[in-house]
Amino acid sequence: MDHIIEDWRASIATARATRVPLRLRGGDSKHFYGEAPQQQHTALETRAWQGIVDYEPSELVITARCGTPLADIEAALAERGQMLAFEPPHFGSEATLGGCIASGLSGPRRMSAGSVRDFVLGARLLDGEGCIRTFGGQVMKNVAGFDVSRLLTGSLGTLGILLDVSLKTLPRPVQEVTLRLEMNEADAIVAGNRWLAQALPLSASCWHAGVLHIRLSGAPTAIRSAQAVIGGETVIHGDAFWRDLREQHQAFFRDAGDLWRVSVPALTAPEQLPAAGISEWFGAQRWLRDVGDPMVLRARVALLGGHATLFRSAGKTEAPRFQPLAPPLLALHRRLKAVFDPHGIFNPGRMYSEF
Repeated sequence: MDHIIEDWRASIATARATRVPLRLRGGDSKHFYGEAPQQQHTALETRAWQGIVDYEPSELVITARCGTPLADIEAALAERGQMLAFEPPHFGSEATLGGCIASGLSGPRRMSAGSVRDFVLGARLLDGEGCIRTFGGQVMKNVAGFDVSRLLTGSLGTLGILLDVSLKTLPRPVQEVTLRLEMNEADAIVAGNRWLAQALPLSASCWHAGVLHIRLSGAPTAIRSAQAVIGGETVIHGDAFWRDLREQHQAFFRDAGDLWRVSVPALTAPEQLPAAGISEWFGAQRWLRDVGDPMVLRARVALLGGHATLFRSAGKTEAPRFQPLAPPLLALHRRLKAVFDPHGIFNPGRMYSEF
């Protein structure tokens, strides 16, 4: 498969010479996320670079190429009773590992297991000079300075072509139960954070329209004890509920209009935000529509210690997709871009117009 990398190197050289940037494209299932291309570009397809390179179930580590279908990786893990614990959304059957890492999106289990970045152990990158750079490895360890392999997570392909990624895996829970409780959003947030403090086996939460859903994951005895504390009604086929939430299949997500993802301190009261929607992670992540002036929303969220992302745009606002960066952070991003992509050929403007 070395010829694929050589073809990519030729594309990089052409992009440098012609000053026509490259748009990296895998399964294209997350094309809506981030800013749209603002100039002429050439598409560089990454799906041909696929396959599981190494998988050590006993070591809880898998290494795969960026074009590998996400479904193939999850199927291989499931055969050995393991999973990607951050529960990544696919948003389409063509989703790839590269898109999963580049977008940095996590699903309902992020509340208990952690984010994509927490599970990245190492990566290989083809940079703007056509050089292969290797970062991290296949073990968890502390490093001095930037942990570049994790830095690539959520970079939306602006630093280079992600070649391979090593990820930590986890065993699948022995049992999972979904509970349904009727309560308002404020009570759901307070109760949920109280349950979290009690170290109950909570792995996901979702409040919407007066109903709170909770997922319990773990040993049967621990789940039974948690049910006695929480109460509620057991949901049949609860796994389908969380899959639909992860893939945004509910009617709320299908409605027309802009969709905002807001990250705030979990105990933020609902009335401090301009609209009600879906609340996940016991209040730490909120999905909103009809927010009014985006600048007012972002200013309010910033005062609360959070940030707001225009996750899906219906073209009703010209607001930037991501919360504007403070000058020191913007300068840092620019320096990183200059190191890995000095000619500015990879996905320019996909995150911020400044780089």
